[in-house]
Amino acid sequence: MKRSSRRATLAAVLALLLAGGAAWSLRPTDPFRGADITNPAFPSLTYSIQVFGWWDTGYFGYQMDTVNMLGFNTIKQTFAWRDLEPLPGRWDFTQADRILAEAERRGIRVVARLGQVPEWVAVGSRQSDDDHDAPPDDLNAWAAYCGTLAARYRGRIVGYQVWNEPNLSREWGDQPPDAAGYTQLLAACSAAIRAADPSAKVISAGLAPTGTHDATAVPDDVFLDAMYRAGFQQHVDAVGVHAPGFSAPEYGPDDAERDGRGRWASFRRVEDLRKIMLLHNDSARQMAILEMGYTTDPIHPAYSWFAVTEEQRADYMLRAYDYIVRHWRPWVGLVSAIYLQKPGWDQSDEEYWWSLSTFDRYHSPALMAMMRMPKFCDDFVVPEGPLNATEEEYRGLVKSCP
Repeated sequence: MKRSSRRATLAAVLALLLAGGAAWSLRPTDPFRGADITNPAFPSLTYSIQVFGWWDTGYFGYQMDTVNMLGFNTIKQTFAWRDLEPLPGRWDFTQADRILAEAERRGIRVVARLGQVPEWVAVGSRQSDDDHDAPPDDLNAWAAYCGTLAARYRGRIVGYQVWNEPNLSREWGDQPPDAAGYTQLLAACSAAIRAADPSAKVISAGLAPTGTHDATAVPDDVFLDAMYRAGFQQHVDAVGVHAPGFSAPEYGPDDAERDGRGRWASFRRVEDLRKIMLLHNDSARQMAILEMGYTTDPIHPAYSWFAVTEEQRADYMLRAYDYIVRHWRPWVGLVSAIYLQKPGWDQSDEEYWWSLSTFDRYHSPALMAMMRMPKFCDDFVVPEGPLNATEEEYRGLVKSCP
């Protein structure tokens, strides 16, 4: 090879190395592109907890006082279609009005979960009850439900979660999960909400973490990717996810995969779903964690394999919030813990064991720890509460995020 040719080759290689080095130096230090969040749907963090106040037995006001005591500023409550419109055109807003009034009296904001189809909507033989839901055949009636609720509570309900866990067949009328079908349902509801209340935020359904891929369930990452391919992102302000705790919060998807549990079996599964958002050039959109918690269930095999003690739950919940604050802001905005107990639950119900406050146990150690933990909301910080303060004293110290 001639000397001039060698020089040219070396120059070309050097140029490539320099270009590669420049590209490496420009890589963002945050793999989740948090800096791309310039128009967040929610302050980060927005502290929420799921409640069940629809059929009040004199307990809901106390639960709202508990939310205030926590220093949380938001609740998530189901506004079931079957309860609001039990017959075609026959609307009953009695319970919804009461819930909004009780929350607003205490300065608490409301995120509404939508779903639970009434029997009069044609759903064929598909199941729709308190524990299962079936998509309606009549999307016009479904959109009317979404729009009627948004119009009545314009400026009062801050966000709407559209459906719940559509990647499970039991939440999709015992049919195989259908991301394109869910996107159609989401689109109809979102358009109605945005027309009635442009300020309200639309959140896609939280997806159940699962490794099962058959007619009964689709993994959350596979389903989210299919939702993107169906164009769901144009209909939402935030992407809904679920983050149950299968182990310590720092335990990640790589750890779970290494241990043979599947990437889905980790609190940090949320990071895998954020990466799917980035793959679809959707880094500027926030995530909303719609369910976060740990179970203490010793009874039901489907949950007891990852159950923790009450003391572990208190520790893990604090560490989970700390992990979110340090690693997931601002691309995670709303974070909704599960739950304050629904009237009627007892130890035979698996939901009972996720509850942070129950009728027979009063407040769990986790709830008490969450009450005193520091709260971070954009640049506003509520400091950690004094450990020797009573609930009444701490209630006066806590301020909600602006």
